[in-house]
Amino acid sequence: MSIKPYTGSLLDQRFGDFYDMIDSFFNDEYSKERALRSSSFKVDISEEEGSYKIEAELPGFKKDEINIGLNDGRLTISAKKSEETKDEKKNYIHKERKTQEMSRSMFFKDIDENGLKARLEGGVLEITVPKKPQVQTSKKIEIE
Repeated sequence: MSIKPYTGSLLDQRFGDFYDMIDSFFNDEYSKERALRSSSFKVDISEEEGSYKIEAELPGFKKDEINIGLNDGRLTISAKKSEETKDEKKNYIHKERKTQEMSRSMFFKDIDENGLKARLEGGVLEITVPKKPQVQTSKKIEIE
């Protein structure tokens, strides 16, 4: 019979490996960086007098690799890039490719869906989303 050192409660003893795995997942800097880099991009949204201004950072993406869609007030920006080096002179045993795909969605109410404008410059996508003009909803009712 061997002597085991005290490691806390019975629950800690039974689930210690599981807790260690969870801790390493959330404390691993490489995992955090990889998750942020592969699935998301920075988006800033500001409100101006008659519109919203969206700035999305998409460095390295070309215009034809970015899609912007609008459906019932939900604006979706998605980007997809695939990279593969072509070298027909070599007889590959192993060859790797890189695919990067990201998407962000945001909801706007009372916007003019026909007036959206987008521009890509220096890796920053700028989208102008015009607001619908405010309609006066108050009305005076005459008494009979």
